Amino acid sequence: MINEIDTVLYTGKTHTTGGRDGESKSSDGRLDIKLSPPGSSGAGTNPEQLLAAGWSACFIGAIGKAAAALKVTLPSGVAVDAEVDLGKTDNAFFLQARLNVSLPGLDPVVARALVDAAHQTCPYSKATRGNIDVTLNLV
Repeated sequence: MINEIDTVLYTGKTHTTGGRDGESKSSDGRLDIKLSPPGSSGAGTNPEQLLAAGWSACFIGAIGKAAAALKVTLPSGVAVDAEVDLGKTDNAFFLQARLNVSLPGLDPVVARALVDAAHQTCPYSKATRGNIDVTLNLV
């Protein structure tokens, strides 16, 4: 089921050339990066790192929303270490991911509730749900 958006809050626009050996620039000039294949010694980043960075930032925001709804004060030092794997099965390429969430000092039951709630509301989690294997770890 595809959800239709009633109100667009923001549109990220980029122009990319050269694929994994190219470059990508945002329409507002804030992003201007070189791209290189994963694991290469080329200058720049790769799409998997960009997905990991965007997802982890969004996920922290979703944790904040969940904490507010549950009236939980978040500790300082909240962090998400996202790992996005590019893999292959037979001749097809796939992604899988792990979100390693640090909520220092929080009771593990409360921390798990926040992570599970965030995973239900984070747009990146919604976009990947049912499409790639995702593991949520409390660290």
